[in-house]
Amino acid sequence: MLKITAFNCSARKDGNTAILLNTALAELAKAGFETELIQLAGKPLRGCTGCRGCFKNKDKRCVLPDDGLNGYIEKMHQSAGILIGSPTYFADVSSEAKALIDRAGYVSIANGGLFKRKAGAAVIAARRGGAVHAFDTINHFFTIGQMIIPGSNYWNVGIGREAGEVENDKEGMATMKALGENMAWLLGKLHA
Repeated sequence: MLKITAFNCSARKDGNTAILLNTALAELAKAGFETELIQLAGKPLRGCTGCRGCFKNKDKRCVLPDDGLNGYIEKMHQSAGILIGSPTYFADVSSEAKALIDRAGYVSIANGGLFKRKAGAAVIAARRGGAVHAFDTINHFFTIGQMIIPGSNYWNVGIGREAGEVENDKEGMATMKALGENMAWLLGKLHA
């Protein structure tokens, strides 16, 4: 059974970003995929130091003291599809999302493209603006990693400030449902 792993890079566990991700994951689960949501809230994930130790060791691991990242990289490596969700902070991704994509991306490149040809999709929660820039930041991780990005019926963005408000964004919720359906279709074709 193919696995899809989603990362909620919000400082709020089970908030709007998690709701959006779970909506897409529900469609993937309906299509027969194994799904997992990893919530980074409260985790000590730190940014990349640019030490290039991963290029020296080439062991599919970050050399920094393990703060959970190596387990996340392993889950990404074992997954057919990866969803990365972030709230919009000052018109970009959260620091947790940036740490995840910078370090996992560097380790992937250092090891010949660990995530090459996997499906990857960005999911963004926003109060009002800046969501497209955050969306682009995560998609750059996918394109640099030679991943395949499934589309939806709009940008993968949901609007809401307080936890749960995103459920009132009918268009955003429909977009997440379409994203899950499209990722399931794509992975079905890639792994037929």
